[in-house]
Amino acid sequence: MAMVWQKKIAILGGGGMGTAIAQILADKQYAVKIWCFEPDVASDINTSHRNEKFLPGSALKPSITASVNIEEITCDAEVILFAIPSAFVLGILKQILHLENIREGIAKIGILTKGFVETPKGIMLIVDAMEQYLPGSYKGNLVYLSGPSHAEEIVRGKLTGLMSASLNGKESIFFRHLLSGKNLLVFPTLDVTGVQVCAALKNVIAIGFGMADALKEEQTVFGNNAESLILAAGLNEIQRVGIAMGSAYPETFTSIAGVGDLDVTCRSPYGRNRRFGREIIQKKIIAGFKNIDDLTGHIGKIGYLPEGAFAAKYMHQLAEKHKLRLPISESIYRVLNREAEPRKEVEHLVRTIAQLSRSRGE
Repeated sequence: MAMVWQKKIAILGGGGMGTAIAQILADKQYAVKIWCFEPDVASDINTSHRNEKFLPGSALKPSITASVNIEEITCDAEVILFAIPSAFVLGILKQILHLENIREGIAKIGILTKGFVETPKGIMLIVDAMEQYLPGSYKGNLVYLSGPSHAEEIVRGKLTGLMSASLNGKESIFFRHLLSGKNLLVFPTLDVTGVQVCAALKNVIAIGFGMADALKEEQTVFGNNAESLILAAGLNEIQRVGIAMGSAYPETFTSIAGVGDLDVTCRSPYGRNRRFGREIIQKKIIAGFKNIDDLTGHIGKIGYLPEGAFAAKYMHQLAEKHKLRLPISESIYRVLNREAEPRKEVEHLVRTIAQLSRSRGE
């Protein structure tokens, strides 16, 4: 019988991904605790060994426990995994900076959060933003984890791959060993910037893909071919942004962190951003919002969290800063900012992509 690791692993975020990763670690006999924002989620995990709010129908290991007390969860953790939506990650980080294991740089930190972060210094990638607040010993040692990894499949033991990205190769490999198992494959990489850009921007592309997917069902000119135009052009945009922000590893964008994560986010029925795009067309879900600021400021009204709405807002600013032409991201921004009618904008977007492809000889 495997020995249970007595040091705690703390997972901050009781959503689908945080819970699924907890299940992976519990399967490996590690002691895992989850910090939950919602008391009902913590209660469900502790009493029913389920998380029906975020992972309905999945039985969890009884050894997984949860609490709404963040200090209780993190105070002596040797490993802390952030699985919090990007809009809240810095606020949560600030609540634990005073803890000794953080202050002294004892706890290893991995990040599963996808998106960009708005800071007083501007729009930043999550690792960069967190390093602004953490003790200096963490600089270059944080690990970013991403890949085609819907929680609904991870928790059921479906084969999944992740990239473990850190400027410190030893830290990448530590998390590879921590998480790897029979059905979870983890690959180390040094490209922290590229993996983060892929993780954030694919959600924006998936909104556009979802809109086209909804129109496909209405027997319009949209079909599988048009969707593939969006996916392929979206990957080009992601790579352009990644290079502009400092990635020096072109292979990242054709890896599971790039095309792999983009493909599953666009095509899987589990994808919240794909769903959001579909519901923009089918349910006019953004009709009640004045603009993108109103949308992101009242995102709870949607009923689920499409991270791509935040990323589209930030990408608009980054495109201006880096002087990039990003037709898909800009179209999604215009739709969410209520500057363009969704149906007309998607049709215009696909035709623009086709014209650009012809002009480049693609």
